[in-house]
Amino acid sequence: MDFIQSLLGPGNTSLASTLVLYSFVIAVGVFLGKMKIGGVSLGVTFVLFVGILMGHFGYVVEGEVLHFVREFGLILFIFAIGLQVGPGFFSSFKKGGMRLNGLAVLGIALNVAIVLAIYFIDGNTSIEALVGVMSGAVTNTPGLAAAQQTVASPEAINTLAMGYAAAYPLGVCGIILAMFIIKGIFRINVDKEIDVLNKEKEDSQQKPLIETFEVTNKLIDGTTLLDLHKVITCDFVISRLMTVDGDVIIPTSKTVIHTGDRVYAVMSAQDEQRFKAVLGPVVEMDWESTPTPVVSRRIVVTKSEYNGVELGSLRLHTAYQLNCTRINRAGVDLLASPNLRLQMGDRVTVVGTLEDINRLANRLGNSMKRLNEPNIITIFIGIMFGIILGSINVGFGMKLGLAGGPLVVAILISRFGYKFKLVTYTSSSASMLMRELGICMFLASVGISSGQGFASTVFNTTGMWWVIWGFMITLLPLVVVGVIARGVYKINFLTIMGLMSGGCTDPPALAYANNSTGNDAPAVAYSTVYPLTMFLRVVAAQVLILCFM
Repeated sequence: MDFIQSLLGPGNTSLASTLVLYSFVIAVGVFLGKMKIGGVSLGVTFVLFVGILMGHFGYVVEGEVLHFVREFGLILFIFAIGLQVGPGFFSSFKKGGMRLNGLAVLGIALNVAIVLAIYFIDGNTSIEALVGVMSGAVTNTPGLAAAQQTVASPEAINTLAMGYAAAYPLGVCGIILAMFIIKGIFRINVDKEIDVLNKEKEDSQQKPLIETFEVTNKLIDGTTLLDLHKVITCDFVISRLMTVDGDVIIPTSKTVIHTGDRVYAVMSAQDEQRFKAVLGPVVEMDWESTPTPVVSRRIVVTKSEYNGVELGSLRLHTAYQLNCTRINRAGVDLLASPNLRLQMGDRVTVVGTLEDINRLANRLGNSMKRLNEPNIITIFIGIMFGIILGSINVGFGMKLGLAGGPLVVAILISRFGYKFKLVTYTSSSASMLMRELGICMFLASVGISSGQGFASTVFNTTGMWWVIWGFMITLLPLVVVGVIARGVYKINFLTIMGLMSGGCTDPPALAYANNSTGNDAPAVAYSTVYPLTMFLRVVAAQVLILCFM
């Protein structure tokens, strides 16, 4: 019994007791976080509340150990987030996402404005409490982590955590409530919104279209494929060609087409009419069942030396007599063009003989086992340079810190790492494990260290105002942004739901939007604004602390 008491009793700071405490807090927190109330769950954030509860009952962790676990967990989490959002960070600024990102930035600016208004009007609430409340109100744990890493005193760190915990539950509810308010103000029929999106999806111009055309235009009889590219000025690939005699060949730029030939073409959907006008009508044909030595296969890029290499440099026509029709990246089909750069994990669809396909497969790797091996070198090189960057004074006494530094480096590495022969591909399960492990270690540490004074600080008039202010910080900016998005820009309501969820980097709200609509439009909008929003929320929390503390 003495053994059990020494291991499990409160106040013990031995290594074994610390490991048991962390394991218990994380396991129970994750279990409770999976429970749904009204279709919404709090996820791993429940680890924070379990940690607070254990800290309240006297369970403690030795100071240096707690500090290390908290900071290392933070770095793992932030770096994994950076690797995840990095590839889409710069593309999110393109025309299609500029409006949504602009609205998300407006929401962040309004959050900060409300915090500053409360700070100057109230006069009695510390900026660290308000930053914690703001991070909880917008359900942004990295912002809390960045702010905690910026402050120096343990008291300020605990105050940030208490403000976060006080505002978080109503933060999740406030985001969903804002969706209902916008829906009510504009009397939106969700079914009609879904129908509009489905029609737009059918008319989408982005996904590669694959069709078989029969050449009936006598004006192009005897034209080479190279000349055809000059006539049809767009990106397309002719992967297979069946002659009038029934022979199936792999065409090259010198291949001559004749009337009566059938071509298997991959193009953008908006170019279909051009092909019909120049070549002839679309016909039905099952190429896979046609007796021919030509087959279609997918090859996975798993050799690091081809990470960032242009597709055209593989010389598929001359070296292999193969045609590449499309590239599948993270579940999205991309039209194969010579200047498209390959990335680890890309699935390259090629057409040709099995012998040539196998030779190319050996060259590119085509080993799923290699993809399952984590790129530890890239991860720790990135963390090392992230910490170095975070320690540099960028002016006015500001540092990116252990949150901002790794985040910036991870974003840059995931986008430009191939230029330095750094492989950033990480399987979704490995990325999720690193991210979830890091955030659980961080939240458990924050909760345990904050638990001792949580009840006396939060369950009183001060805590009540924290909850009220947090609800205001959540709701008001979202309603303003939603009204502008719908009233001014006529944005689809499902996209607005994703904008609100992504603007607050809130997976529970996104899960609610997806489940209530049965459509992926909220997730698309969420992923569009998420990278920039995540970055700005981390920076905003740090700037507020540095400027007003």
